[in-house]
Amino acid sequence: METMDDVLILGGGPAGCTAALYAARSALKTRILEKLAPGGQMATTDHIDNYPGFPEGIEGYALGSRMEQQAVQFGAQITVGEAVGVSLEGKVKTVEIADGTLLKARTVIVAPGASPRELGLPKEAEFRGRGVSYCATCDGAFYRGKRVAVVGGGDTAAVDALFLSRICRQVILVHRRGEMRAAKAYRQRLEAAENVEFVWNSEVTALTAGDRIEGITVRSRIDGSTQAIPCDGVFIAVGTVPNTQLFRGILDMDEAGYLSAGEDTRTNLSGVFAVGDARRKPLRQVLTAAADGAVAAYMAEEYLMRDSREG
Repeated sequence: METMDDVLILGGGPAGCTAALYAARSALKTRILEKLAPGGQMATTDHIDNYPGFPEGIEGYALGSRMEQQAVQFGAQITVGEAVGVSLEGKVKTVEIADGTLLKARTVIVAPGASPRELGLPKEAEFRGRGVSYCATCDGAFYRGKRVAVVGGGDTAAVDALFLSRICRQVILVHRRGEMRAAKAYRQRLEAAENVEFVWNSEVTALTAGDRIEGITVRSRIDGSTQAIPCDGVFIAVGTVPNTQLFRGILDMDEAGYLSAGEDTRTNLSGVFAVGDARRKPLRQVLTAAADGAVAAYMAEEYLMRDSREG
């Protein structure tokens, strides 16, 4: 079985669904290939309260479903499956999915998203959204006036700790080294914050939980001693992993695997665009992913118009 579309979008998160909405509204034959359910990483978030238009917040899966429904309403088609091979050069792009179906399109928008790097602790996945978080700006408001822990030592951990220090009673920053790798300006601000406490040369070994997270256990990397630290939530900021393995050697990316595409979302291959959390960018939020999707749809339409004139 083969299909041919104007725009093929690889990923059904907020970037992919927004791209589909804009492309379909422009009367382009549009298809989303999604592996599981709509929403991507957003769908694993219990509550989103910083997406415009929802002052009382909305559950992540519900927002993802609404985005997909709106794209379908304007004519986008959905194919459920996992891409296992791609050929993105030339005028016709081909994507093979696991059941052997070949999806062909004149343009491709790559929106595979990224996954937070986990610590690999028992109960970590079970309590995601119930005290375990990977995004301070997404979930920090739920911990206003409470005691939280931040795990990590880079810029993301520093920014998360600073953000949380403004709304939480106390922030415990746990880092496996004796100093942070974060930029000096961040370190200075953290050291000046009266409600930030540092636990150096330590790593989290366990989570304590009832219905929600109640604390963490940390072990010293110097003498092996352990201590229990009570907290209402733990924010894990040890990096993300872009879901871009399929595109290695095909699309330009940085050392960490993030796709090299500017604000115009164009990649090194003509007619191929990269959006969302898998794109190299300073801020990864639902809103910025959606903005990427709108830009990519516009750029794809412009490419198709130019290709039509030249053809």
